[in-house]
Amino acid sequence: MHTQGTIKLTALLLGASLAITGCQTIDPYTGEQKTSNTAKGAAIGAGVGAAVGLITGDSSSERKKRALILAGAGGLAGGAVGNYMDRQEAKLRTQLQGTGVSVTRNGDNIILNMPGNVTFMTNSADINAGFYQVLNSVALVLKEFDKTVVDIAGHADSTGPDDKNLELSQRRASSVSSYLGAQGINPQRLIATGYGETRPIASNDTPEGRSQNRRVEITLLPVTQ
Repeated sequence: MHTQGTIKLTALLLGASLAITGCQTIDPYTGEQKTSNTAKGAAIGAGVGAAVGLITGDSSSERKKRALILAGAGGLAGGAVGNYMDRQEAKLRTQLQGTGVSVTRNGDNIILNMPGNVTFMTNSADINAGFYQVLNSVALVLKEFDKTVVDIAGHADSTGPDDKNLELSQRRASSVSSYLGAQGINPQRLIATGYGETRPIASNDTPEGRSQNRRVEITLLPVTQ
């Protein structure tokens, strides 16, 4: 049975092979197609590098960061990190003003808190049509600032069975991830995880607290060298 890491490795190596096929030229002496050694090395290096990044590391976000760097996306260094995230935060605050989505800075990370009542209908993982424009605005900023991993976390309140809450929170995180991917965000940057009711930010004993706990959070983590 293939492990998840093996499947990802196979897929990435296949992608490298396809990239090589697309870098072919015509030999002027034989008239045959050929691939330059430079193209072969670049494609294989990127594919293997990304594969190694995806199956090593201590957390999913760290593995994503390594994969992006090894695939040639590059990373931020030193003092450039804070400035980069400052500019991204400012753009997000401008784009999301008045939408109900809060923007919080935690060190070099940026957290977007999307309340469940704004993002989804009750007990549904289908994104509210009125929220598409908000996610479109987020996607515009993510495209401009592409040196970040986008960690999407779904959360629920304590109402109902634990397993149902976990499953719903995962589907909601996946819905947001899929939508951002459809807007052109590199899938290698995206992580979608459901946490169910395990990470409350308010008391589940009141309607107001439960409303705060039903949410999707997007954490933007800089890719550093």
